[in-house]
Amino acid sequence: MPTTVRSHAKINLGLYIGAPRSDGFHALTTVYQTLELHDLVTVAARPAVQTVLRLTSNDSRVPADQRNTAWKMAALALEALGLTAEVEIHIEKCLPVQGGLGAGSGNAVAALVGLEAELGIDKSGGSDWAARRLEIAAKVGSDVPLFLIGGAILGLDRGQEVYPLPDIEPVWCVVATPEIGVSTPQAYRDWDTLCRAEGLTAEASLDKLNRLSRAYASAFAGAIPEGGQGTGSSGVPSNGGDLAGPQESALVRTGITSWIENDFERVVFPQHPSLAEIKRTLMGIGTPEAALYASLSGSGSALFGLYRTRGDAEAAQRRLKERFQGLEVRITRTLPRSKYWREMLLP
Repeated sequence: MPTTVRSHAKINLGLYIGAPRSDGFHALTTVYQTLELHDLVTVAARPAVQTVLRLTSNDSRVPADQRNTAWKMAALALEALGLTAEVEIHIEKCLPVQGGLGAGSGNAVAALVGLEAELGIDKSGGSDWAARRLEIAAKVGSDVPLFLIGGAILGLDRGQEVYPLPDIEPVWCVVATPEIGVSTPQAYRDWDTLCRAEGLTAEASLDKLNRLSRAYASAFAGAIPEGGQGTGSSGVPSNGGDLAGPQESALVRTGITSWIENDFERVVFPQHPSLAEIKRTLMGIGTPEAALYASLSGSGSALFGLYRTRGDAEAAQRRLKERFQGLEVRITRTLPRSKYWREMLLP
């Protein structure tokens, strides 16, 4: 029987980018955070004399060949394991394509998890498969490995070097998806132009990135309530209810939201002023329901806001819908690591 896997979205809690390196890539420092929002990836697989891959989707924009990240992940995993199989993958898209939410990267990991379940691949115990999975994921894409961890994750180098951080209390999140498309390669080219104009070199930016990675690690280490108990690694009760009052969000308690930012906003917002307007509306400054934090996710075009209560999130949703016609706005929550893995496979 086919295996269906939840393929979750991510946001970036801050994204700092270095100047272009000699290899053409950019060093960065970010914190990835998984969300409850997800696609569904269904995998059917059986051993065969030779490997055959088929991929379908409800969205015609999703590549159905070797360009697809899920296809790449399945092919590379079978090759690494020395296995051949007939594999069918169906991606039911709910998340935006190329929206900065890591949808395609999450699809790749969901396809791997489904493939493992279908073929009975054991990733525990004395096997080195867990480490090899991360290596394969990094070959597929820079932000693919984060989905092999889930929750709050520190991303370094190109973003593929990932370290689990202590989870923070779940908070309400509003995701706004404009119809505008943002090209990530173009955003990097615009960033390179900005770096040249400001005289920023890869070497000069490395110190800042290292300091920021230490600041993130320190802030998240202090984000766990003392004596906290519950089902998640953050020690927060599993009901995920409103977090005002004594259970004030760790995002506020540790002061993280006072200094994190997304460098891509410096080059994306001038090109797409409407995205800056959406961020300001998400923030709701001066209202009782103001966001804890709002930002572009990745290079966009999706934006998000984080809120203390569902009521605050609903107020932000109303503000956006009143001001921006046709804007897709969804309410979700941040997803801690334990829940991410516990609920990944559909029964």
